[in-house]
Amino acid sequence: MIRDIEELEDQLSAPTAGVLEAMARLEGDIILLGVAGKMGPTLARMARRASDMAGVRRRVIGVARFTDAAVEGRLQAHGVETIRADLLDEEALAHLPEAPNIVYMAGRKFGTTGQESATWAMNAYLPGPVCRRYRSSRIVAFSTGNVYGPVPADSPGSREEDPPAPQGEYAMSCLGRDRIFEYFSRSLGIPMVLIRLNYAAEVRYGVLVDIAERVRDGLPIDLTVGAFNVIWQGDANAMALQAFDQAEVPPAVLNVTGPEILKVREVAETFGRLLGRPARFVGQEGSEALLNDAGRAHRLFGAPAVDAERLIAWVADWMARGGETLGKPTHFQASNGRF
Repeated sequence: MIRDIEELEDQLSAPTAGVLEAMARLEGDIILLGVAGKMGPTLARMARRASDMAGVRRRVIGVARFTDAAVEGRLQAHGVETIRADLLDEEALAHLPEAPNIVYMAGRKFGTTGQESATWAMNAYLPGPVCRRYRSSRIVAFSTGNVYGPVPADSPGSREEDPPAPQGEYAMSCLGRDRIFEYFSRSLGIPMVLIRLNYAAEVRYGVLVDIAERVRDGLPIDLTVGAFNVIWQGDANAMALQAFDQAEVPPAVLNVTGPEILKVREVAETFGRLLGRPARFVGQEGSEALLNDAGRAHRLFGAPAVDAERLIAWVADWMARGGETLGKPTHFQASNGRF
């Protein structure tokens, strides 16, 4: 049971032993670009907490437009410095402070349909100016497993060496992001890691919340995409911070997700039992899904501390108590790559 948002965000930002060791080894300040999204605030807070616990004096700086001032206030309250900037404004980018360690979290997914050019600008163009600005830094850049494209739903999932086959403009723009980072890594000698994430989750958002809400509300669940991966956001945060040790030229690629391949029908039926509501379904299970094999990351950093069974129980409990959600559906059931 996670009692409230304060406890939730404390757990999401709690450093693991591996993070403490990584932050003790890492030299210099950390800047997180695009920090105001769903994952950035707790990742920044984990970096701050781990640095303090390791006795390392460093600045942890979060950069975003901060359209929600409350996000900025919470970061500042936990010792994270903040800078308001539109990263697509190259003058604003040029005036950001120097730092040897960059976490790149900027990106656009939902609302892509009808706004494709804005998605390409954020996902595929922006990495170029960022690389030129931080050519002397190491960069951990968030990407997505969507770049691989669908694989058989009964397979272990895509591995880092698999050739990309993105489906839809969002996924194609994300492959563009990866390729631009790779180009500048090779041409400017920037050590990098590309984190291909599928999918971070906690009790306020994520695929599990999407399914649980539909069960709770008596709405049918689409089975077209019948399988998925998730990882507790705290574990994804920890792996991202430890990834600085893996930065290299050309970029290292790391899939980040949990070890389980979850079936939509089985998860929905589990939520039905936990919430006391029957699960309803539409459609037929498709033969393909977006799945990642994160074995390499697990060998490097250890298996996630929170497994899918516990996360499902936490989501059900949170939902049953009327806990706040972020109202940001993942559209995991989209089978055509349109978001």
